[in-house]
Amino acid sequence: MGESRVEPRWEYAGVWRRFTAIIADLVLLSCVFFPVTRIVKGTWVMSARDHDWVGGWFVSDPLCMAFLALMFLYFVLLEGLTGRTPGKWVLQLRVVSTDGGRPGLTKALLRNVLRVVDNLPAVGILGAILIVTSPDGARFGDRVAGTRVVCSQSDAT
Repeated sequence: MGESRVEPRWEYAGVWRRFTAIIADLVLLSCVFFPVTRIVKGTWVMSARDHDWVGGWFVSDPLCMAFLALMFLYFVLLEGLTGRTPGKWVLQLRVVSTDGGRPGLTKALLRNVLRVVDNLPAVGILGAILIVTSPDGARFGDRVAGTRVVCSQSDAT
């Protein structure tokens, strides 16, 4: 039994479209996080002295931890349930299972947990190299989870 592949009608998404989609998602999330930070901390952007607890290299401020958890859930839930985030929707991208269907929560969870590996050594370099060198544009998280990011020309696909 060979590995299933995404149906040939799909065009795999490249690095720049994927990067632009994630930037769009981060801008959207920032539209929530900055005002909340202003309300809770009294500042729009937190500096090191604005954190309640700082432990070396690790973020331990409760507000920051809540934002990180919400960002993680944002990607897992939206990609798992709908196959796309608002950023991917704007760029006409979709996360699919290798059989062409929606990835589901388990695959979305796995591909997002493995962003840690794809971001090595920094800022997504390993993930970008894997996307460019892979015939199906798959970063490590996509390969392990059995997902791919594809271009969808309409919402009907």
